[in-house]
Amino acid sequence: MISFKVILLIICPLVFIAGFIDAVAGGGGLVSLPAYLFAGVPIHIAYGTNKFANCIGTGMASAKFLKSGNIRLKPALISATGALIGSWIGAQLVLLLDEKYLQYSLMIILPIVAIFLLFNRNFGQDTYIKEVPIKKLYILSFIIGLIIGVYDGFFGPGTGTFLVLAFTSICGFNMITASGNAKIVNLASNLAALVVYILNGKVSFMIGIPAAVFAVLGNYIGAHFAINKGSKFIKPVIILVIVMLFIKIIVDFI
Repeated sequence: MISFKVILLIICPLVFIAGFIDAVAGGGGLVSLPAYLFAGVPIHIAYGTNKFANCIGTGMASAKFLKSGNIRLKPALISATGALIGSWIGAQLVLLLDEKYLQYSLMIILPIVAIFLLFNRNFGQDTYIKEVPIKKLYILSFIIGLIIGVYDGFFGPGTGTFLVLAFTSICGFNMITASGNAKIVNLASNLAALVVYILNGKVSFMIGIPAAVFAVLGNYIGAHFAINKGSKFIKPVIILVIVMLFIKIIVDFI
């Protein structure tokens, strides 16, 4: 049986890396959740504890983006409301549909998105948000939250990355603002799920609290890099997350 110290030695550095990735481009769960499972944490406890550490880390990143002025707060809160509704719908769909249908779709979509980002070097560098009427912006933000919330509730991996891409391509945010808004939406949906895990006793605070410290550090440093380096730094990380997600789907499918 793996000792407690070894469990933390496995989990904490990977949670730091996941927090860094998550703050920049979303998708940190692709690193952090496997870390808990690799350390031998039972799967339901792994999910709950991972959600606990992620919530605290995402809260730190959200605060840093907000302080820097790189969050459009009203659209973010509206989108978060849509995400909460969508996540509930997605959770219900799990009971009715096989997630492999979604895997089939993502196996086609993800390479297309990666190629698009690679060949559009200026994507997300500028912002044309002032050209979007405010009511339309609110409606678009809600729809983004709703649709990606359904994805989050139904499947989940890479939700933050899809939020960044949606806010950039649909709402016209630059990648820094898109990343900031994605943090607020992610934080809302994560908190809702965390409450369920805590009420059902699926969070190990002995593991979760040290992991949360490393998640906060990773998110803080990641948010700092994203804010100061901009889209030239964020885009490669998004492509990395897309590749990781694609590999995960292939492995799960096989």
